[in-house]
Amino acid sequence: MPKLNRYIPHVPTAKQTAGLLARNLEALYGGAAGGGKSDWLLMGALQNVDVRNYRAILFRKTFTDLVLPDSLMDRARQWLSGTDAVWVGDEHCWHWPQTNATVGFGYLATDADVYRYQSSQFQFIGLDELTQFTEWQFRYMFSRLRRPRCPEHKQEFSKTCSTCHDYFGLSKIPLKMRGASNPGGIGHDWVKHRFIIEGPSQDRIFIPANIKDNPFLDEVEYTNSLMQLDPVTRRQLLDGDWSARSLGGMFRREKFKLNQTLPRFTAEVRYWDLAATAVKLGKDPDYTVGVRMGITAEGLIGITDVRRMRGTPFEVEKFIRATAETDTADIPIVMEQESGASGVNTIDHYAREVLRGFKFIGYRPTGKKEVRAGPFASYAEAGYVTLKPGDWTFDYLDELEAFPDGSHDDQVDASSGAFEQLSVVETPIYLRSDYYVGDADDAEALFGNDDNGEIRL
Repeated sequence: MPKLNRYIPHVPTAKQTAGLLARNLEALYGGAAGGGKSDWLLMGALQNVDVRNYRAILFRKTFTDLVLPDSLMDRARQWLSGTDAVWVGDEHCWHWPQTNATVGFGYLATDADVYRYQSSQFQFIGLDELTQFTEWQFRYMFSRLRRPRCPEHKQEFSKTCSTCHDYFGLSKIPLKMRGASNPGGIGHDWVKHRFIIEGPSQDRIFIPANIKDNPFLDEVEYTNSLMQLDPVTRRQLLDGDWSARSLGGMFRREKFKLNQTLPRFTAEVRYWDLAATAVKLGKDPDYTVGVRMGITAEGLIGITDVRRMRGTPFEVEKFIRATAETDTADIPIVMEQESGASGVNTIDHYAREVLRGFKFIGYRPTGKKEVRAGPFASYAEAGYVTLKPGDWTFDYLDELEAFPDGSHDDQVDASSGAFEQLSVVETPIYLRSDYYVGDADDAEALFGNDDNGEIRL
């Protein structure tokens, strides 16, 4: 493929060409280091600067990332200095006076930074090192990806309108949301899920590239440099391995057994960890998670189902109620109770309204998350925990393996809580009655009561 235009100084590689020609709405390029992903983004932004009123923008996480040597802005300066493009410093963009096209540079250090662009519109948006961004930042920027209509009459293209001709070219180019990244970073999970696990579609494509796809880089020297890294980071950068993760150290997925048929449990529980953060713009909220766990007469643990969701309080209530009905009334339900009056009120509401008729109590855990997860982690390390595979298994093991350094820990908390309730192997399970918020007679009727003042499930 020849050079795209005179503003791009070299011929794109085969992988870069494939990405530049893709007309999918979304594309992720890269995986391994050295594949020319930053060049690819800059090429894509410059690809249509000959179209009147074209707008493109390239993002890094921070402004410092933008101005480092050989960064996107520095590379653009090397490419565009001496051409008819004009640098507009206060707007951090290159401007083409002949076409009124611009290619700008921005940063999204926090979720709130997206609002700096809420009145803008672009036909090309690129995010370099995509896994450094949150999913919400990425998704919000789709609202800035659009074409303007003729400002004269706000109608479709008209042959008799001279102003329309200034915008007609934009209607011929596809809107593009582009990301370039290696595995790792705070956004590893959502990027992997969106582009790798869900796979390609009409609107989305992943273009894997590594050092062998970049003839402009000294492969031997760069590979030797990457060999100095720790094994996980090396697999991420050298091989583009999206399954390589920085481990938190408490859980190892290979220690969990998988079996479609589990032995008979002497006791079971569904433990819920409610999301502490409501779903709202600018947040990467926690999940509401319910782990169903059982224990055998021999003291072995089995996890048969994990359910999680994000939603409004009303949606969460419907979800938990529907899950209870699926589990049947025989499965005791325990819900983690937050501290303070709001926690008491929440448990009382669930006991009297949402889960009335089910075996339900609230439970106030104590101690740090890592300490509470310790006994369950030790059990799993010894090979005493078996999972019944489901569509939840992959995400579940990902979160446990990354704990406590991952972006979420809701499934860990729910598992720790369920294990606490089952930690006494004998049947029935005993739970302190002072954790139940509601009428004492209701509690005894639902759960029974032993001589020590404990609720029996």
